[in-house]
Amino acid sequence: MNHAPAHLHWTFSLPILIPIGAYAWFYLRRFHQVRRGSGPRGAGPRQLTAFVGSLIAILIALVSPLDGLGEDYLFSAHMVQHLLLGDIAPLLMLLALSRVIMRPLTRRLQSVERALGPLAHPASALVLWLALVYFWHIPAFYDAALRHSAVHALQHVSFFTAGLLVWWPLIQPVPMRNRLTGMWTFGYIGAAKLGLASLGLWLTWTSTVAYSYYADVPRIWGLSAISDQNVGGAIMMVEQSVLLVTVLAVLFGRMLAQSEQDELRRERLEDRAAAAQAPANPLA
Repeated sequence: MNHAPAHLHWTFSLPILIPIGAYAWFYLRRFHQVRRGSGPRGAGPRQLTAFVGSLIAILIALVSPLDGLGEDYLFSAHMVQHLLLGDIAPLLMLLALSRVIMRPLTRRLQSVERALGPLAHPASALVLWLALVYFWHIPAFYDAALRHSAVHALQHVSFFTAGLLVWWPLIQPVPMRNRLTGMWTFGYIGAAKLGLASLGLWLTWTSTVAYSYYADVPRIWGLSAISDQNVGGAIMMVEQSVLLVTVLAVLFGRMLAQSEQDELRRERLEDRAAAAQAPANPLA
């Protein structure tokens, strides 16, 4: 097995940098408008932190040496790039929004949702996300994306768009008509993360190279093609598992907080009803 030093480089390509710059400019402009008009209620530190995180995730995925590392040498590096583009960046991008920030687009998005009908249901987003991820991991399509830049760009756009769709019902920067409620929320995120972790599990333990492209690239860092593929699968499995546990913890915390608020509201109503029914003091 031949090993060669990795030639790492940054990717300063205008077709990549212009959309990233446009995203940053539009978001910061809207953030400043909301901050000036509504204060921190709709544009606070949480949204700004999430925006910075999304920008960093996108830059690492597309501009840093990770891009060339995944395209020229390692399946595992390519896996990290896809997880950043299809999972982490969309999640942070949606967390950077608020209903106040999204107010100019609320009616338009709600009209689109009504026009889509059943396709706007969270289950449709879940099915589309899993279908796209599994589709692009079919060896013929995965190798085609690596060998043809236009197909590779389409793959990245597909992952990113599907990521936005699957996270939208959980974050809801604009309220949805078909909302996830109760245990359906837990089932939704569980199906999404476990469904993808299953692919990672297979890639972790398989003993054959699934993607012929990586059988022919120079080997670096002592990783054979199969060990590199196993590492990539483990990265996917761990990332999905960590996100699942994190999101479940957040959802459980919100459920407890909501239950406490509902209990306090019920007690206040009972106190008011008891006070209204109490007999008047004749000495008053």
